[in-house]
Amino acid sequence: MAVRPARKLNERPAPMTPDPAAPGPAPRLQLRGITKRYPAVVANDHIDLTVGLGEIHALLGENGAGKSTLMKIVYGVTRPDEGVIVWEGRAVAIASPAEARKLGIGMVFQHFSLFETLTVAENIALAMDDKIKPALLVPRIREVSEKYGLPVDPDRLTHSMSVGERQRVEIVRCLLQSPRLLIMDEPTSVLTPQAVLKLFETLRRLSREGVSILYISHKLDEIRALCDTATVLRGGRLSGTAVPRDESNASLARLMVGSDLTACQLLPREPGEIELELINLSLTTRDPFGTQLRDLNLRVREGEIVGIAGVSGNGQKELLAALSGETLSDSAGMVRLCGQPAGRLDPAQRRGLGLGFVPEERLGRGAVPSMSLADNALLTGAASSSGTDMVRHGLLRKRATRAFARATIARFKVKCGSELSAASSLSGGNLQKFIVGREVRLAPKVMVVAQPTWGVDVGAALLIRQALIDLRDQGVALLVISEELDELFMICDRIAVINQGRLSPTLPSAELSIEQIGVLMAASHADETVTGEPVDVAV
Repeated sequence: MAVRPARKLNERPAPMTPDPAAPGPAPRLQLRGITKRYPAVVANDHIDLTVGLGEIHALLGENGAGKSTLMKIVYGVTRPDEGVIVWEGRAVAIASPAEARKLGIGMVFQHFSLFETLTVAENIALAMDDKIKPALLVPRIREVSEKYGLPVDPDRLTHSMSVGERQRVEIVRCLLQSPRLLIMDEPTSVLTPQAVLKLFETLRRLSREGVSILYISHKLDEIRALCDTATVLRGGRLSGTAVPRDESNASLARLMVGSDLTACQLLPREPGEIELELINLSLTTRDPFGTQLRDLNLRVREGEIVGIAGVSGNGQKELLAALSGETLSDSAGMVRLCGQPAGRLDPAQRRGLGLGFVPEERLGRGAVPSMSLADNALLTGAASSSGTDMVRHGLLRKRATRAFARATIARFKVKCGSELSAASSLSGGNLQKFIVGREVRLAPKVMVVAQPTWGVDVGAALLIRQALIDLRDQGVALLVISEELDELFMICDRIAVINQGRLSPTLPSAELSIEQIGVLMAASHADETVTGEPVDVAV
């Protein structure tokens, strides 16, 4: 493997001052001995990193390896305890994001920082250092979004947008600031393959124009296709560097985790009885930017995983709300759960029937940020049909709740202080592992999962996917909504596509190709025919 070993742990960083005799311009960014300590963990331990002019530089590592902390230090969100930042040949202290932007540093965060009740233009105006009225930004937003192939409507309210659409807003907002160093933290987590290719074209063009890019992603195929150099962190320390195009996914993963990874095993099995059924499900939406669901028909049986693919904003959000009970159907029979009409039941009642649910938004819907992991487990465990001991005779049992959370943390290898750690203190990938693990361990009869491995490292993604497959092999019916087509083909028995609020028939994964799915995702509906599986049950 073409890997340069990291500096030994007991070896101090090299001298800070750039060599004046070195030929060519100074690198755009140099980090020397960056260290950041928290009470429970050393997030960064004497990290060195250099990014050249126009270089696309990957930062790799498992969830909790210290990548996001390091980038927050560069962007001025967090101050290092030790070490020096050298920007274009001179040492700087970046005290705030505003100072970072003045230097020419822009960042697209993994977790969105948008105000729900404001429009796209209003959100972007708040982030601009030059005070510009939202109305004057509208044409610039349209121009940049069209130029870079990231369509957004400047007048749209943020709360009505899907995760993928919000990601586009974050990227466009950063590009409007014309950065010289662009930091991207999991920018393609919820983008479609077509949008990813368009984004890569944009990043390569920016690179040719001299913009340096620091790129954090767990998608190793992307890293190998896009990046010039990779720096790998493991446990907060520098593990080594590599040239991604000279590596394989396996060798990069080995550098990240220190061992080989085992692939998921999806073995053929005969599904059982229908556990989740949609019968001519149609829903209007009060959201002027929402998507109306039209005559959706679907069956998910015991012991199978059905996947739903689609471009973000085509009705996934509305379908998830209809399945979870956040939006009630016009007729109880439009949604059937474990043999019972459930279209008029609320979320707690559906959990009582055996529903497990993982939403696409981790913070806010999947977990309450300020509450501990144990208390977050209680929120869903209290209504579960699995018979956990977290509540008995109407009384909360804290010891049982903490034990449940500890067991979830251990089984799913969640990196955190303890079960009493606040959800907001975890990295995005570790919080995702906890949320999925919590739902898996509640032993549902039906599991609905949205974006199961969004922002999760390669090792954790395999762990989560295998956990879903294990549930399927135990006889659970699973519905997985994901914008990662490779993931759907890896874990699903059958796949359907949602497009403009309609659902295609489900077909066996083995009979489909990514190209066929792409055609269905981009198709235009010219008729009003019923979509989905044929239904022989009267409503």
